[in-house]
Amino acid sequence: MAIQNTSDIKFQIELDENKIPERLSWTAPEGGIIDEEAKAIMLSIWNSTKKETLRIDLWTKDMPVDEMKVFFHQTLLAMSETFERATADEQMASTMKDFCAYFAEKMEIND
Repeated sequence: MAIQNTSDIKFQIELDENKIPERLSWTAPEGGIIDEEAKAIMLSIWNSTKKETLRIDLWTKDMPVDEMKVFFHQTLLAMSETFERATADEQMASTMKDFCAYFAEKMEIND
């Protein structure tokens, strides 16, 4: 079967002289996103051949810690929802969501 469509997502990372991210932005034309600024990016890529996850975790040096905590909380919640959709394992997804609630409580996140 021939590939009929492709979609590109582009990340732009501006670094300071020490190669620390100062500005992050991304573009996803099909989603209507053009040069949208971000303060953090977490990207996981599954390498099926090696059976391992490759990661890119970046954040700007002016990313506030309180926002980083919320970012992690929302990412963990999204992962639990994705896990449930991908595996249909409702029990483990529920356990993950319980941890997210615990995380939010301990981090004093009220989002």
